[in-house]
Amino acid sequence: QVQLVESGGGSVQAGGSLRLSCAVSGYTYSSYCMGWFRQAPGKEREGVASIIEGSPSYADSVKGRFTIAKDNAKNTLYLEMNSLKPEDTAKYYCAAANGRRTFCRGGYCFPSLKGADFDHWGQGIQVTVSS
Repeated sequence: QVQLVESGGGSVQAGGSLRLSCAVSGYTYSSYCMGWFRQAPGKEREGVASIIEGSPSYADSVKGRFTIAKDNAKNTLYLEMNSLKPEDTAKYYCAAANGRRTFCRGGYCFPSLKGADFDHWGQGIQVTVSS
């Protein structure tokens, strides 16, 4: 049984940083897609970042500020968040796919940021950024 457990959330002032961690168990597909999503109250779930074997993709809203990384030896997925903005406030979810889910653009393929492509989800953790 796959379990994803997020940690590292909390409250921070605008411009600050947080690092989210996702401890993974029961999932051994190191070459498959994993990612981070978020959902703010009254808004749809948004793909934030995803990764396949070290190759990442990011939502335009977080490019240059967030970094996704995976440590296969520790079975942990990370999301380093810098220069946080109030609009980053949301519940953040770790997710894992049962495959190499990608989207292609301009002749290149990238890890998926589409929630429907992911099969396993964590409970989520709150991130609040105050101005």
